[in-house]
Amino acid sequence: VTGTISTVMLYYFGTPMASFWGFFTIFFYVVVYTMWLKRSTPYNIVIGGAAGATAPLIGWAAATGSNSLVAWSMFAVIFMWTPPHFWALALCMKDEYAKANVPMYPVVKGEAATRRQILWYTIALVPFTLVPYFTGHSGKIYLVSALVLGLEFIRRAVMVMKVKELSAYWKMFGYSIVYLLALYVMIMVDVGLKGN
Repeated sequence: VTGTISTVMLYYFGTPMASFWGFFTIFFYVVVYTMWLKRSTPYNIVIGGAAGATAPLIGWAAATGSNSLVAWSMFAVIFMWTPPHFWALALCMKDEYAKANVPMYPVVKGEAATRRQILWYTIALVPFTLVPYFTGHSGKIYLVSALVLGLEFIRRAVMVMKVKELSAYWKMFGYSIVYLLALYVMIMVDVGLKGN
């Protein structure tokens, strides 16, 4: 019911494209991710991350009626952020996932492989965060913020590789939440100060 109402509202108050992305997100999350991927593959959140990453596409489409390179770059940021964010939590909750027969990456591939994937995805994520600056949609405030936040994210991923303890996993998970929030706050601050 709420999904139907939200889709109609996005169409009426936003644009048809925003409504489409809203519907796509709900369908993909409920049917593709929750009902199928979550219990069928250890890559569930990699593919399923597409559902969580569509928020910038919905917002951009609602405001402009289209999707641009910068909107897709913001999609890519969340898409690439999802694995290190969720796998850090999965390392903390590995036993619970195993008991529930959910084939999360640490359960199927092991902790060492998960730690490596967290590091590689975190490194791969940072260049995507720089796209708004290089396409002229943000300024130096955002650029510096994205680099500082990204380097700290990478540092924490390295600590996950080195420490191999629950405390490091929880810290990585906690920082991942702060990271994404801070990144998007800084792009709003930057654009707001530019007056665009």
